[in-house]
Amino acid sequence: MYSMFRSARVKLTMFYLVILLGMSLLLTFSFRILAEHEYARSSDAQYGALRHLLGRYPWDTTDPSYPSVKPEVAFGSIQDDQQDAVKRKLNHDFVLVNMAALIIGGALSYWFAGRTLKPIEEAHETQARFAADASHELRTPLASMRVENEVFLRQPSFTEAEAREQIESNLEEVQRLEQLSSNLLALTQYEDTALQLMVIPVIPFVTDAVAHMQPIADAKRVKLKQEVSQQTIKGHHESLSQLLTILIDNAIKYGPEGGTVHIKGKRQGLQYVVQVIDQGPGIRDEDLPHIFDRLYRGDKARSTKAGGYGLGLALAQQIAKANKATLQAHNVKKAGACLELRLDLIKS
Repeated sequence: MYSMFRSARVKLTMFYLVILLGMSLLLTFSFRILAEHEYARSSDAQYGALRHLLGRYPWDTTDPSYPSVKPEVAFGSIQDDQQDAVKRKLNHDFVLVNMAALIIGGALSYWFAGRTLKPIEEAHETQARFAADASHELRTPLASMRVENEVFLRQPSFTEAEAREQIESNLEEVQRLEQLSSNLLALTQYEDTALQLMVIPVIPFVTDAVAHMQPIADAKRVKLKQEVSQQTIKGHHESLSQLLTILIDNAIKYGPEGGTVHIKGKRQGLQYVVQVIDQGPGIRDEDLPHIFDRLYRGDKARSTKAGGYGLGLALAQQIAKANKATLQAHNVKKAGACLELRLDLIKS
């Protein structure tokens, strides 16, 4: 891949250089023609003025001091010599200027080519890395299912309970694969489709998300504590509810059983801030810059026993961007992790 972009950079550099050198040649050649024309016009004017002057004040040819060559002829010869010298000087400068343009333009073209290709190269690297990670995540459950089924089928006999247990295990892996594919499709949707943002109240989409996650919280004996003040924002109700659902689900996964997840919302200046705070171990400092990356999972502070593929927070970040909002994460002292969504308020 590096050689491919290096080759593309060289080709783009040559393209830029050809354009730059062509413009340089055109401009310098035009200036050269104009300079020669202006010098010739000035010489003709001087020659005409001399002849006019000599016509008004004729030289006595019988005078011993009269030159052997007529003055206008001598002056014309001097002008021709000067014109040849000017042409040589212009040609010399023409070559120097275009040589400088070639050297400086080549360096600038190479730099601009790198700047032009950098976003494409980064996007290509991200896509390639994401495809490799996604393939790995897909292969893992599939390989696990295959091994389990092969081992199970090698048994000479098995009971109905054992068969049921094996099917349930397979269904769990299928469910996880369905979740992964759904999140991948949702990521693509929010990247490619612009949301129609409308003026909406805050409390309804927060209430919808809390209600959706209540059964999961009950199963883990986690209390969802909602402290949200009413304000009006510009956003997309369904997507914001989905985003908050992801944040609450994340807090339930990484918080302790029997703990509390706080969902807080209040106005801060010209923004409305929604915070989801868990009581888990928090996020390691080295993980904080990456938790919104696709397929990234911290492996110690945020235990991987919670499962998932590391796509939830990446999806939440994409939804936030689609709503022209910002999503950040930090740790709260003696509490856990805090995921913070900042939305623009509607000016009253």
